[in-house]
Amino acid sequence: MQSLHHPTIIPLPSTPHPHTHRTRHHFCSHFPSTLPHLGRQRRPPPAPAAVVSPSSSWEKGPIEAVLFDIDGTLCDSDPLHFYAFRQMLQQVGFNNGVPINEEFFIENISGRHNEDLCGILLPNWDLPKARKFLQDKETYFCRLAEEQLEAIEGLDKVRKWIEERGIKRAAVTNAPRPNAELILSMLELTNFFEAVIIGNECERAKPFPDPYLKALQALQVSPQHAFVFEDSVSGVKAGVGAGMEVIGIGRRNPDELLKEAGARFVIRDFNDQNLWTQLLV
Repeated sequence: MQSLHHPTIIPLPSTPHPHTHRTRHHFCSHFPSTLPHLGRQRRPPPAPAAVVSPSSSWEKGPIEAVLFDIDGTLCDSDPLHFYAFRQMLQQVGFNNGVPINEEFFIENISGRHNEDLCGILLPNWDLPKARKFLQDKETYFCRLAEEQLEAIEGLDKVRKWIEERGIKRAAVTNAPRPNAELILSMLELTNFFEAVIIGNECERAKPFPDPYLKALQALQVSPQHAFVFEDSVSGVKAGVGAGMEVIGIGRRNPDELLKEAGARFVIRDFNDQNLWTQLLV
């Protein structure tokens, strides 16, 4: 497994002790004034969705839409989330001050919604304090991302393939909307996606299928004519639960876990030959 440790050390924000009360703020709200305006140019409306025939190994039907998770799928952000969680949990004495390891992060944190993490990580805190801690963690992540975020290899290639065929597309994530919008802006994908679906804006977040079902409804596409790129177990389960084929991105989470969750196959990045064997038929 590739290490999640990130070598660059960035100072922690002033993280609240569980008994400290501070004014609530909107995390990432300071970034729009400092980030370059990436992907802001208006593009012409996409052509009507083309019917793209997949390889015979695909069972669902012609491709009319592609849905993407964001964290760990469009960009290699898991090391930044891991580092932020490790530092901040240690600061408040989680696990008697012993830093979390990669296995703990993968099994208990990766791909989960912050509301779920309140109970998983901070079950003895009252809910407002736990939510505030996770908001501050997102602020810290945004600071790391601003300096160090990188796109998954081959993203431009798959983006071009989608655009040339007029295929519909949506981003579907459990991340808070400010985080999602920041990442899409940094990757110059703000205008690429026709819909951005946020887990906490649905009745249930991933691993439930609700966010993907909402994306299909927004794009007016049936699950038989769409597929998903996902990097986490919870995300794969959500995509499969919505009735779609899911391609796993196996950079951080073990391939076998993604396959057990229902991924059709697993690739390392968007340059993976196995992906293009399936798509270019």
